[in-house]
Amino acid sequence: MDARDNLKGAGLMMASMAAFTFNDVCMKALSGQIPLFQAIFLRGLLTCLLIWVVGRRMGAIRLALPRRDWGLIGLRSAAEIGATFFFLTALFHMPIANVTAILQALPLTVALAAALFFREPLGWRRLVAIGVGFGGVMLIVRPGAEGFSIYSLYALAAVGFVTLRDLTARRLSPGVPSITVALITAMVITVAGGLASTMQGWAPVDGRALGLISLAAGFILVGYLASVAVMRVGEIGFIAPFRYTGLIWALLLGFVVFGDWPAPLTLMGAAIVVAMGLFTLYRERQLRRKAQRAE
Repeated sequence: MDARDNLKGAGLMMASMAAFTFNDVCMKALSGQIPLFQAIFLRGLLTCLLIWVVGRRMGAIRLALPRRDWGLIGLRSAAEIGATFFFLTALFHMPIANVTAILQALPLTVALAAALFFREPLGWRRLVAIGVGFGGVMLIVRPGAEGFSIYSLYALAAVGFVTLRDLTARRLSPGVPSITVALITAMVITVAGGLASTMQGWAPVDGRALGLISLAAGFILVGYLASVAVMRVGEIGFIAPFRYTGLIWALLLGFVVFGDWPAPLTLMGAAIVVAMGLFTLYRERQLRRKAQRAE
């Protein structure tokens, strides 16, 4: 693998994480001004339009899919609805760095769930790393301790739904265009947000709110395109660890934009989660190389 491809892939991964984090900042800035479901619906409208335009230009919108893939896309979309609701609810009520730190457990939960449900191999080293990583999550959440927020549980629920989403995506046929899946998912979330918003009520949308929603939709599109491009260049074992740069962005933007800085225990827990996630990715890379040499 060309080293330049790895560097390009690392840059794309960092760009993807930055774009998604800037989207989170825009959505969090709407809290208190725009109800949650209204924000989801309005952002979704713009996101669907942008994905449709890009997908058509790429020629990657294809709806003639096998029934099995439609079922998986339906399950993935349902998981995305849950993840969106729980994540944004937590984001509206917690510092962005705290929510992002909890989500850094995803490589651990995906590895554990893949072993439990798909019988993918999971050695004792990675199992120990997952256990230690979950201990780090508990330092961030601190159930029963002073300063505990019920919305930390919402962030944990979001981790569960994102894990289900990612596992479902693994089962999709290789020929299913990623941008088609993204468009369908965005449409489902938009419809769900619109229906829920009728029960929650609407607030007036001024220029600031419209600007933030437009920026959020744009950042989501950039993040998505960068994350798709990542899969096409470089070695995933080298590139994957750069996803943790999202936590750095969340720390910096949370402090600069909202004046939030996590407590020492939260930072310690985040460091443990990231370290165990990096170790898990390292072990996966080692095992993949060993399997390739044995072929």
